[in-house]
Order: sequence, then C-alpha cells, then structure tokens
Amino acid sequence: MSTYRKIHGRSIQAVTTDPTESVAEGQVWYNTASDTFKSVLLSEAWSSATSMVNNHDNGMGSGEKDSALIGAGASGSSGTSAVEQFNGTGWATSPSLPGNAQAGAGTGPETAALWTQGTSFPIPGPGAAPASTASYEYNGSSWTSGGAQGTGKIMGGMSGTETAALAFGGRTTLPGGGPVTNTSEEYNGSSFSEGNNLNNGRSKIGFSGTQTAALGFGGDISNTASGTAATEEYDGTSWTSSGNLNTSRRYIQGFGIQTSSLAFGGQNNATLTEQYDGSTWTVKSTMGSGFATTQSSVSPSASTGIAAGGYTAPFGATTNIAEEWNASANVITAAAWSTGGALNTGRSLLAGAITSGTSGIVFGGSSPYTGKTESYNGTSWSELGDMNSARSYLSGFGTATAAVAAGGYFSTPGTPNVPKSEVEEWNGSAWSEETNLPASRKSAGNCGTLTAGLIMGGSSQQPYTSHITTTTFEYDGTNWTASGALPEGKGQAASGGTQTASFYAGGVLAPGGISSKTAFYNGSSWSEGANVVTIAPSSGGLGAIGTTSAGLATFGNNLTNIYDGTSWVTAPNYSTTRSKGTSGATASDALLVAGYSAPLSPSYRAETEEFSGETTAVNVKTLTQS
Repeated sequence: MSTYRKIHGRSIQAVTTDPTESVAEGQVWYNTASDTFKSVLLSEAWSSATSMVNNHDNGMGSGEKDSALIGAGASGSSGTSAVEQFNGTGWATSPSLPGNAQAGAGTGPETAALWTQGTSFPIPGPGAAPASTASYEYNGSSWTSGGAQGTGKIMGGMSGTETAALAFGGRTTLPGGGPVTNTSEEYNGSSFSEGNNLNNGRSKIGFSGTQTAALGFGGDISNTASGTAATEEYDGTSWTSSGNLNTSRRYIQGFGIQTSSLAFGGQNNATLTEQYDGSTWTVKSTMGSGFATTQSSVSPSASTGIAAGGYTAPFGATTNIAEEWNASANVITAAAWSTGGALNTGRSLLAGAITSGTSGIVFGGSSPYTGKTESYNGTSWSELGDMNSARSYLSGFGTATAAVAAGGYFSTPGTPNVPKSEVEEWNGSAWSEETNLPASRKSAGNCGTLTAGLIMGGSSQQPYTSHITTTTFEYDGTNWTASGALPEGKGQAASGGTQTASFYAGGVLAPGGISSKTAFYNGSSWSEGANVVTIAPSSGGLGAIGTTSAGLATFGNNLTNIYDGTSWVTAPNYSTTRSKGTSGATASDALLVAGYSAPLSPSYRAETEEFSGETTAVNVKTLTQS
C-alpha cells in the first residue's frame, strides 16, 4: 500500500505550533494542539502597494517587482518625463527621460533598460502626432540615446533585454485613428534590424518574454473598444498564433516569459487577470483597482510583478495607484495606516514619547495652550497628570514612564509668546522641573531617551523663520551639552534614532522655504545624506520614528516617507489630512497623533493613526475530511 512517505519521500511531522517559515508548498503536518492536519497552499493575489510619487498614464516600464523603473507618459493633461524607481517598499525619483514621451514600450532590468519613445506630448490633433523611432538606454544612473527603429511604434510591444530586444506592433500616428502596424524589429544593443511581421497588426498590445521567445496578446486591431483576444508567439524567426485570451481587451499589460505570463488590466474588464501556460489562458484573481494604460515591471516570471499608474477604466482620471502580484506560499500584507483611538483633548504642536504602537505618551500642545498628558495602550488614550507649565511648540523624547519635555511657548498672562528654555521630566506619574536648555527653543527636532536625549534645530525667538538655528544639544539625564551644528538650520522637521545615530529630515528653513535634505548625526557631528522624496510646507510629525537604518518621516498633506539605511522612498499616505501633530515608535509600528487640518483656521485634531509595516506569513490551511 502506498503511504505519504513513499509518495513524497518524507513522513508527516507532528508539531504543537504551525511553522512560520521555510515551509514548501504542499507540505503537510499534524498540529497536536488543534488536532488537525495542515498544509501550505499557493497564494495567488494582487495586493496594494505604495502609490507612485506622480500620476502616470501611457508610460513605460522596466525591471522586476522589487527593482522596477516606471514613468514618462502623460500626467493628467500634461506630458511628463518623470521616472520613478520601486525598491519593493516604495518609490523614489529617478533621472528623467530626455523629453516628454508617451505610449512607448520598455524592457530590460532596472540597471540596463531600453525604452522606445512612442510619441511626444502634447498631441496637437488627429493624425498629427507621428510615431517616434527614438529609443533610450538606462544604465542605472542616466539615460542615453539608443539606435533608431526603422518604423516608429506607438502603443506597441517590447520583449527581451537592452542588448537583445524585440519591438513589435503599434500604431504609426495618434490619436487612435492612425493605421496599425504588424512590423517587428530586433535590437542588438546598438541598432534595430527588421524581423518577420506579426500575423495581425495591432496596438495597445500586451507583451512579455525575450527576443527569441516573445509573446504578444490582446490589443486593438481596428480601434474598437472591445479589442482582441488574439495571442501570438515569436520564436526568433516567425510569429505563430496561439490560444486566445478568455476576454478581449486593449490597453492591456503583462509580464513573464512565453510559457508563463500574466495579462491584466485594460479598457473594459480592467481588473481581470489571466495567466498563460504556453498554450492556454486561465482566469486568476482580479486586481483591486481597474486600470487601463497602466505601466508594469517586465519581470521574467509570472509569479511576481508590479503594476502602477495608468487611468481608471474605461476613460477616467490618471492615477498613481500601484498593485503587486505575488504567487507564492506566502501571503503578503502591504504596509498601511489604520485608525486608532482618539485623544481626549484635540490639539496641535504637541510632543510625545512613543516607543511602540501600544506604548507612549503625548503632552502639551495648543487647544489653547495645554499641559495635558495622555497615555496610549494600543486602543485608547487615558489622561494623566498635567505638566507644570502649559506649553506648545515643544520637543519631547523618552518613554511612557521616563520622558523629557523641552522648550516651546508658554501660556503666561502678560508674557509675550517667545520660545522658552524650561525642561520637565516625567517619571510615570508626575512631572518635575529640571535643568533648562542652554538656550530657548521652539519646534526643534528630538530623539533618544531620558538619559541620552537629543534636541536639534528649531527657532530661538520670533519671528520664527528669521531665527532658525543649527544648534544641537545633548542631554544625559541631568545636564545639557552643546554639540555639532546641523548642515543647515531648520525646524518642524521629522526626526528619529538615538543620541549617537539620528536623522533630521525635511523641515522649514530660514528665512523660509522648505528643505528636502536629511541630516545624519553620529554622536558628535552632522553630515548630509539622501533626500526625502515627497515634502510638504508643514510638518505632520515632530516626533521621532525609527532609526538611521529604518526610519519613517511624516509630513503635512498626508505624506509619508520611509528610509532603509540608504535611500528614502514613498510609503502609504496617512488618512486624516493634518500638520504639526506628533509621532513616534518604529518604522514598522508607529503612531501619528493629533495636529490641525487648516493652517490659517485651525481645526484641532484628536485622531490617532497606527502604521504597520509590510508583513509576510505562510499561507497555512487546515485540511478537512469528508
């Protein structure tokens, strides 16, 4: 009699807890605690990814999912040459494509990409925008001109690599009334040469594969909204018809190889996904958002890829939405902000000492000036003892039981609103007066612990932007010591890290203006590093989130950036529009608290949002008996 061991070469293990990693698809085990047999099943699904910095429609794409290069095309009613890079977490700006171009095609990895121009933007009128024959090569840092095509192609397909590519199909003019072409051309890294024609000329075509094993599917043969379902394969010499898509579509995208490709999006049925096995298309999980003219990676696998931008089908607004496709034994949950408990007292310009999504305090702020202190348990806020001096625009660091509040404005009758130097410490039950800062400060950066804290930048007096400083002060739990100066004076920036390894990103400059720079501190001096990607006039969080190898920065206008130790990329935006709140904890488990929603007519906020980083979990299923 056959047994599981004889069939699979291993026996079924008995465990008390389900494994969490290093488990192969189809592996079976017996969980003694739940008295059930369990296994790992393949998970195939789209999930939300961080949105691009800019809107893109009819752009180009290259690279694999975790190293994708996407951009150019149109952005609303304007053309754009902007290009962005995706690192698996978020987007960063990349060198722009020379000139505005749309409706081209791209292929190759992120560091050796080949893009064809399509046509220039704007389109002056019917039949007036001829297809460009230009191509561009990208080496990971800059674009250079490549060889010219013999026949310009708009909304055509492209397969292969920078040194062995195939360009095929498309239209010769825009708008869509221009004739389709069935030409195909092979690229050798310097020049294009004519290849054999497609059986059917078409544009708005989906594509994948290599120069000698290319795949073209869907598209538009006669400029009809329904498009075509036809599929053709190229073997390096000629094109052969293969199995049709289940649903006809144009403006379709895809990635993979000739024997295993994914097709998705398009005008009409814009969320539909199908997978090709070399002869037949099978319907898979749908996308979360409907796209047409989206851009995608050109991953050499149907198991993983990213789609970004395009417009909401059938003919909606240009978008920057992105989605990831993963087919694996793991379920990936994208990073996201979610709603937490509301403060008892809404306010802005407060400070905090937050160490996780379930532990932290906030204190001070304006609503009007207050000394109120509240503690968070992961669900709700509780009021604690007030500060000795009600204040706003202050800085804070530490933990829920050992915190420091420094500087800010005081609310004292008859006393002008000027920055102060007073410092208080929190011991978990009450505030006490401690050694003052060496100088008055307002809206300074902050990070660290009660016995190893750091205050940087901010303003020393009114008017604010005329007195922004470069000063750094270190705190040892008793005394303050001046340390190295910031590369540029700024305040209202995002900070994080420790006393010996911290960052200070973005912020307001003197005598005004906004910085996108990041300063890094090593315990004695500051240096400049990677710039943030997106910035807003007002800071959304003056708290300290993360470290110099995994930081999170929140700014006004819902913007969030994340740092991986090398570069900043975009992260999911928070939900409640606001500025000048406070934030804290880690880059994968953070809180954003309070703030106000309108700079000139403040609406004080009490909302809390909780940030959770991307997680991966084995797709465990319980086996049942019939």
